[in-house]
Amino acid sequence: MRLILAPMEGVLDHLMRDLLTRLNPYDLCVTEFVRVVDMRLPPRVFYRLCPELHHGCNTPAGTPVRIQLLGQDADWLAENAEQACRLGANGIDLNFGCPAKTVNKHRGGAALLADSEQLYRIGRAVRAAVPAHLPVSAKIRLGLEERNSYLENSQALAEAGINELAVHARSKKDGYRPPAYWSLVAEIQQRLTIPVVINGEIWHAGHATQARAQSSCSDIMLGRGALALPNLADTIKTGAAPMPWQQVIALLLDYSALEVEGNKAVYYPNRIKQWLNYLKLQYPEARELFTAIRTLKHTEEIRRELAQQASQP
Repeated sequence: MRLILAPMEGVLDHLMRDLLTRLNPYDLCVTEFVRVVDMRLPPRVFYRLCPELHHGCNTPAGTPVRIQLLGQDADWLAENAEQACRLGANGIDLNFGCPAKTVNKHRGGAALLADSEQLYRIGRAVRAAVPAHLPVSAKIRLGLEERNSYLENSQALAEAGINELAVHARSKKDGYRPPAYWSLVAEIQQRLTIPVVINGEIWHAGHATQARAQSSCSDIMLGRGALALPNLADTIKTGAAPMPWQQVIALLLDYSALEVEGNKAVYYPNRIKQWLNYLKLQYPEARELFTAIRTLKHTEEIRRELAQQASQP
């Protein structure tokens, strides 16, 4: 079983990848998407979203990082895939799963699930542009409005030559509402000869077991669940106990230090509140902490509240 840390726009940046791969035995991370429109992007764009390029495209813990591209133009996606690999990327991922309206209205992300021929053209162009020894993967959903295009789309991408497919087991219209339709992914697994990775609605180790059984997939991609339970991957792979709240508080302080010292310090108050929103799904204490800092706008006062929580037995 491989465990992959999913790309989550605006959430799983390099600091969070660093933190979570130090805690968990992840086999791979995927970056937030690099948006491609109609130009070859300069190196600084790739280094900003994937500073791990400076270190062999691995997190400090040694977990490989794959760069994700999002766009609709096959030629420009291929150009930028080539650029990323030239800078040191150890693989390329293609985003056909993002349900955000701002992305979809420009025919990016999940919007392309309505056009299997374009998926094929993009997959083929990017695969041709990326050196043969490096993998090209893609992430899709089960469909756009309905869960009805997953076989056609997955087959198109496999025929285009991609090496691996991650499937979020919901349609774009489903968004993130439960349930996830893991059993439908088994149909994809049966059709394809490339690895298929199951994703969606995996919040604890029991869900991981169910998702693998119902989808017939060996490998798992973790997204929101990895933020709600910071050592989720460890509980799945090694049977470790869920992290207690006091350790979570210590982790929040570690993350705060990384954020404040990093180049995104201005976003820290929003980022820590965003993470607490996920933690509330697993920890009742996170709800109380979120209430305590909800109206705070300055970094130092938020950190003081965290430190006070950490000092409590």
